[in-house]
Amino acid sequence: METFFSFLEKRVEDSSSLLCIGLDPHIPDLKESSAASALDFCLTLVKQTAPYAAAFKPNAAFFEVFGAEGWSALKQVIEAISEESKRLGSKIPVILDAKRGDIASTAEAYAQSAFEHLGAHCITLNPYLGHDSIEPFISNPENGIFLLCKTSNAGSMDLQNVLVLPTGSDSPMPLYNYVAHLAQKWNVNNNIGIVVGATHPKIMGMIRASVPDLWFLTPGVGAQGGELESTLRSGLRADGKGLLIPISRGISRSSNPAKAAAEFRDQIVNIKRDMNR
Repeated sequence: METFFSFLEKRVEDSSSLLCIGLDPHIPDLKESSAASALDFCLTLVKQTAPYAAAFKPNAAFFEVFGAEGWSALKQVIEAISEESKRLGSKIPVILDAKRGDIASTAEAYAQSAFEHLGAHCITLNPYLGHDSIEPFISNPENGIFLLCKTSNAGSMDLQNVLVLPTGSDSPMPLYNYVAHLAQKWNVNNNIGIVVGATHPKIMGMIRASVPDLWFLTPGVGAQGGELESTLRSGLRADGKGLLIPISRGISRSSNPAKAAAEFRDQIVNIKRDMNR
């Protein structure tokens, strides 16, 4: 049975890459403030960087800002990724960065929107409402999720570092660690990963020690101050996988996005090689 992460791992092998291309059409980066311009921006990135992408991660907010036309543009971007996958002969996963999280009946509608209407393969979710809020997204093993665990922003300290006492335990742990343990417990279909920011490498290392098999989506390298080598050393699994590194502005704002994507991919490969010496 194919699951989301077995599908992702195949793409990682095909592309020799752990690079996740962020599709974030910030309005200042566009030729004009319109859905059409956002679409052109993303289609150019997809075409130039697809050979180096383990996955693509469009951020829903930068499309939703344009209303219904923006939502249509997002769907067209995902369709374009599917076409590039066919051209390359290797299916590239699409991770919708939407950070949804609501009660079960609402979650069902969000899941249908992401997977059936838009055609995404995976989505980011807020786990705060518990298991029933994520169940509609994971009932099909081919659909994946990344649960927010330890995010890359400075404000993550406000809640995610709070000590909690899990039921039946007498040992407090940080909330982010509890989320990681829940994700591991719920991952019966091999389609749950967690978001762990590259801006917290020591914490990432502790989380990796607690959940050695889960996949991490690790934003924050580059523009937010995360460093690539420390991220790889802290977050990789023993098999050299288990880590997706999203890069957005470092590629999209380059004069040559294809070259920038290739260089990021190759940096990851070279650091991994040095780690194994």
